Amino acid sequence: MASLLQPDRVIYLVRGEKKIRAPLSQLYFCRYCSELRSLECVSHEVDSHYCPSCLESMPSAEAKLKKNRCANCFDCPCCMHTLSTRATNIPAPLPDDPSKTTMKKAYYLACGFCRWTSRDVGMADKSVASGGWQEPENPHTQRINKLIEYYQQLAQREKLERDRKKLARRRPFMPQAFSQHTIHVVEKYGLGTRLQRQRSGAPISALYGLSLKEGEEQKEVSIEPAQALDEVEPLPEDYYTRSVNLTEVTTLRQRLLQPDFQPAGASQLHPKHKHLLMKRSLRCRKCEHNLSKPEFNPTSIKFKIQLVAVSYIPEVRIMSIPNLRHMKASVPPAPGNRTPSADSG
Repeated sequence: MASLLQPDRVIYLVRGEKKIRAPLSQLYFCRYCSELRSLECVSHEVDSHYCPSCLESMPSAEAKLKKNRCANCFDCPCCMHTLSTRATNIPAPLPDDPSKTTMKKAYYLACGFCRWTSRDVGMADKSVASGGWQEPENPHTQRINKLIEYYQQLAQREKLERDRKKLARRRPFMPQAFSQHTIHVVEKYGLGTRLQRQRSGAPISALYGLSLKEGEEQKEVSIEPAQALDEVEPLPEDYYTRSVNLTEVTTLRQRLLQPDFQPAGASQLHPKHKHLLMKRSLRCRKCEHNLSKPEFNPTSIKFKIQLVAVSYIPEVRIMSIPNLRHMKASVPPAPGNRTPSADSG
């Protein structure tokens, strides 16, 4: 029988350009179009970003600036679970008398699942629980920033070119009868300066009000192409003969989670900032009405609008009729118990 544990046994056809088939639990129902909608038939809109650990909400601009990562929560580089801050007491010399020591509180990061700690990679303990932790610096940071700046400028130029073509295509045709009126409008609203700038070789973006960022027209970003090296560092002599300790070697997943360093040894693993999650709303592409809109508060699991198909479309289940037998006909009588007949007297 198709039950809650088997939702794929019965699938529904969604009308549209693409004939999509999906179970009822993955569909939405638009009350204004009276049609089913799948996740491919709706437009997704990001409402808010939040951290799944500390549940701190932040706007999209701040999340983009922080590269969609939380500044206070960290993931374990070994098992990818959330790290917690632990406190301990360490001996520290007194500032007045260095020969004497006193116990001082120190904080470090620890994983409660695989027992990994920040002390395993040589990260210094902190005297306060809050604040930023020591992070390794990427040696290729300047090169990466240069490439990002270059491609941002290239994307801005392509966008200006597309906008220029759109505005040139929408420019209306003015007949000769309206020539005097056109000259009056140009003189009244000061459009002659822009037309003069266009004739004198000014950029077309200035005519239509499209301009690059401040100082970007004067500053030309150029990048140097990467040079291939003919000689590389040789492998150590005992590379093929030495024994390998699997606990000291990182896995492929651990290396891909840190693409800027790709550590080869477990002693080079550093904690990573936790990825942010987002709350999104779904909108029908045909009538542009909301099909799903959650609450803004990250701690709330309620929805302002939730038009799931289960609430409007009847659910179809497939089941087989069981073969039931009567208990008296299936169990034979005992040999000592005889049923009294009608002629016995």
